[in-house]
Amino acid sequence: MNFDEIEEQDGIRFSWNAWPSSRIEATKAVVPIACLYTPLKEREDFVETPIWYEPVTCKAPCRAVLNPYCQIDFRSKVWVCPFCLQRNPFPHHYKDLSNTNLPAELLPKYTTIEYNLNRVAQVPPIFFFVVDTCLEQEDLDALKSTIIASLSLLPPYAWVGLITFGTMTQVHELGFASCPKSFVFRGTKEFTGKQIQDMLGLSGGTVRPGLPHGAPGKTPAMTAPANRFFVPIKDCEFVLTSILENLQKDPWPVTLNKRPERCTGVALSVAIGLLEASFPNTGARVMLFSGGPATEGPGMVVSTELREPIRSHNEIEKETARHYKRAVKFYESLSKRATANGHTIDIFAGCLDQIGLLEMKSMVNTTGGFMILSDSFNAAIFKQSFHHLFQKDSQGHLQMGFNATLDVQTSRELKVSGLIGHATSGNKKSTYVGETEIGIGNTSSWKICSITPKTTHGIYFEVVNQPNAQFQPGSRGLIQFSTHYQHSSGQFRLRVTTIARNFAEGQSPETANSFDQETAAVLMSRIAVFKGEIDDGPDVLRWLDRMLIRLCQRFADYRKDDPHSFRLSENLSIYPQFMFHLRRSQFLQVFNNSPDETAFYRHALNRENVDNSLIMIQPTLTSYGFDIPPQPVLLDSVSIKPDCILLLDTFFHLLIFHGETIAQWRLAGYQDQEGYENFKQLLEAPILDAQDLLIDRFPVPRYIVCDQGGSQARFLLSKLNPSTTHKSNTPYGTPQGTAIFTEDVSLQQFMEHLKKLAVSGAS
Repeated sequence: MNFDEIEEQDGIRFSWNAWPSSRIEATKAVVPIACLYTPLKEREDFVETPIWYEPVTCKAPCRAVLNPYCQIDFRSKVWVCPFCLQRNPFPHHYKDLSNTNLPAELLPKYTTIEYNLNRVAQVPPIFFFVVDTCLEQEDLDALKSTIIASLSLLPPYAWVGLITFGTMTQVHELGFASCPKSFVFRGTKEFTGKQIQDMLGLSGGTVRPGLPHGAPGKTPAMTAPANRFFVPIKDCEFVLTSILENLQKDPWPVTLNKRPERCTGVALSVAIGLLEASFPNTGARVMLFSGGPATEGPGMVVSTELREPIRSHNEIEKETARHYKRAVKFYESLSKRATANGHTIDIFAGCLDQIGLLEMKSMVNTTGGFMILSDSFNAAIFKQSFHHLFQKDSQGHLQMGFNATLDVQTSRELKVSGLIGHATSGNKKSTYVGETEIGIGNTSSWKICSITPKTTHGIYFEVVNQPNAQFQPGSRGLIQFSTHYQHSSGQFRLRVTTIARNFAEGQSPETANSFDQETAAVLMSRIAVFKGEIDDGPDVLRWLDRMLIRLCQRFADYRKDDPHSFRLSENLSIYPQFMFHLRRSQFLQVFNNSPDETAFYRHALNRENVDNSLIMIQPTLTSYGFDIPPQPVLLDSVSIKPDCILLLDTFFHLLIFHGETIAQWRLAGYQDQEGYENFKQLLEAPILDAQDLLIDRFPVPRYIVCDQGGSQARFLLSKLNPSTTHKSNTPYGTPQGTAIFTEDVSLQQFMEHLKKLAVSGAS
């Protein structure tokens, strides 16, 4: 079974592709039945053959959408729902249905199909910029020019708004070109949604969805109070550009031993209050650009005193971080208000230190927003990543959907355990909800405020069949995913994916042979990260180890108490290696990373597909030498050779590492001399490959060029398996490769321990 082909067609990959037939068998399989699903994965045929009619659905309460797995009675024009087995008549316009004349949704190749529904959003997408002015002048200028440049990337009918904040928060009116004015909110005071509405004069003038409205280009009656703050970009580009160009650094004085007074919490609170009053349940993005931590008012992360350092992992663990709990509670309350109305919050941090991403992460993670960390707003990482957000599809529409919901239905043998990804519970307690809860559980529906063609969710299931249930050979379970969302053109759309997999009988090898170790590793890493947010680090590592040992005991071939007899089949052989690298990764090891960085890395893991997530867990290493073409090599210290160049891709970093000899030749300038053309080509090859990787990567990775023995080589050494350490010297001389100074066990020692524990029956 080619997993990549299935992913191309349906945007889905399962941990098991033949499912255990009973609850007991599923428990023995250790790794749950689960999938990584990319609802809006791009497919050419949706562009070529759009479906412009409403889907045919089963009777209530089932509501499953017609799909290729339905049984069709062509004579009586009836279809049988494979989920609830009800018979449903076809609507009148299907009267010409026959074996040779099938609509798209019944063709086997359309297990995923997209319907263009005959509803258009009442209000076009809204982009609300929330800009920090407590920045150094150079940084502020870079940020201003990046935002101004991005205005041309937005659709002309999109609405925009602007808030700037420093010691105070200012809401700018964009509706009057001749006299720009703004409303000022005190940065130390907490405002309720009602107070914000009253102060901005919004009470009673809400634009409500459901009222008749034309195409996205047409705006509701311009008398609505909110139209002073939100204006279509084609009507206000000049005003907005001039306000941004004239934006000055926050005038409040900052003494030498203090941080600037920055009221990030109030600015976000005002932005969310303004949107929820004016545009409830509408596609909108609040884009926060912050150059430092909140130091005053609600949501404060650290005081203005520079002698008080910003909290560390250690202080959070010991509960000595003074502002932490209060700040988390405040930002979580904002995220609940935003998700209730389908509004997304993005955070762009441009700061060498932390800005409080850990406290604010709930706002981004529950609303499906973007999170980008860079050292300054002048950095290429920020500029390129920000412009990448506004990429267009072949039709010229933004590649982002708004206000989405994801519903999952299962056939009666399965139930839904939960979802791990950027979403929030839809609190739908349907018959499809299982007892086991993994991630955001106890529901079969989730709300996703923002969705892109790359957004990937981990969805977990449980088998509810009892072992004595009679199974027909070849019987299969079905799952249907329905994603309803607002396309950036304003059109409402429904993407439906229906998949079926066979149930494997009892002890048959079919289950083991259907294991997708790459997908399973990513799904287990999502559970581990979810646990890491709640439990202590060592507990999570023990859980991972226990699950790995149990999986090996169940599916490896071995003789009891004989570690040398231990063998794993090909489709399980790399799984322990993934777990080894996951245990050492920045997702579970917080040492050497700030709390903000940990929040950012975990955020990225929970939104990416299988391939990208695997690069994060086990980075790729490519070696370039004189006599051999570039080739992948082991992520191991033995791969470091003096006459080779290495290209490391960790997803977040692209690192070119020159071996000792290569570095010396380069510094001597051999590449510029005649007769050394092949050396020049060797130096250029990894740079060209790195540029290819940069094109499609989001966020843009940090690009590092370093030499063996240089300080930045630590980025490579920290990722390598330490098979040669400072303790590895033997009587026969130093082993190959570079010795790494570490107390960590190597992959070889890890596998030895695993084999011993697996064959002894311990777990």
